[in-house]
Amino acid sequence: MSSRLFPPHPSTAVVREVGLRDGLQSLPVVLPTDIKRAWIDAAHAAGQREIEVGSFVPARLLPQLADTDELVAHAKRLDGLSVSVLVPNLKGAERALASGADLMLVPLSASHAHSVANLRKTPDEAVAMVAEIRAARDAAGSPMLIEGGVGTAFGCTLQGEVRPDEVLRLMQTLLDAGADRVSLADTVGYADPAAVRRLFGQARRIASERLCCAHFHDTRGLGLANVLAALDSGVTRFDASLAGIGGCPHAPGASGNVTTEDLVYMLQSMGIDTGVDIGRLLALRETAANWLAGQPLHGALWRAGLPRIHAFQH
Repeated sequence: MSSRLFPPHPSTAVVREVGLRDGLQSLPVVLPTDIKRAWIDAAHAAGQREIEVGSFVPARLLPQLADTDELVAHAKRLDGLSVSVLVPNLKGAERALASGADLMLVPLSASHAHSVANLRKTPDEAVAMVAEIRAARDAAGSPMLIEGGVGTAFGCTLQGEVRPDEVLRLMQTLLDAGADRVSLADTVGYADPAAVRRLFGQARRIASERLCCAHFHDTRGLGLANVLAALDSGVTRFDASLAGIGGCPHAPGASGNVTTEDLVYMLQSMGIDTGVDIGRLLALRETAANWLAGQPLHGALWRAGLPRIHAFQH
């Protein structure tokens, strides 16, 4: 019984930093490009090897992300770094292909209401767009990976309930449309560990290793608990944001993403190697607090510090 309830955890996990995109797009400040480059350099020096550096959206809509091209070019010069970007449409995908990023994340909302509000497309129209993006990628002969991200997978502030069978249907259609891999996101922070374990378990049975990532928000304080539930289902890659910045415009007042430094601390405390130097990560977090002075920052580890008896041996 105990092995069924508490499956063995993996020896390694990946924390993909999304603060430069999902975090900054939710804040009113526009960080200078040189500061963003410094952020990428410090995150890489701390051992992070997957970073989402921006999004190819019109600068008039998100001036915070207008320098994504420059950031991709900079990040690609760093050894061993996988560079991700978000693309909301075919034009954005074409810009991503030209940039030479390693992966493009194409978001899809399982909530019909959220999809129309956020992407101006129904969920099935978004799937059809992924097929067009796959065709463009293949025609360009690019090795870039396409990740289809199913958002509002656990509920929606606009629509309310999102049925798990609809989430799974859309995940399968994304794979059928040509996505190389898929991920699930709790966009507005409705998930709980039991729901995560159920949905990710079902999704893993459908997509197997092509279910590559979990994206949680800490809106109601359950972010790390939900990570643990997804980890129990076999997922070993998680999105997180430095200082927990970010959120969803359709969940007003909600706190942001799972905090990178808290997540790395939890995983490494459990003996799961992330490759990240927690001391360097905390130093970056302190620097970021100066860059983002006056903005809402989150997280527990930076307040309490590392316990004296704790030493990472992994």
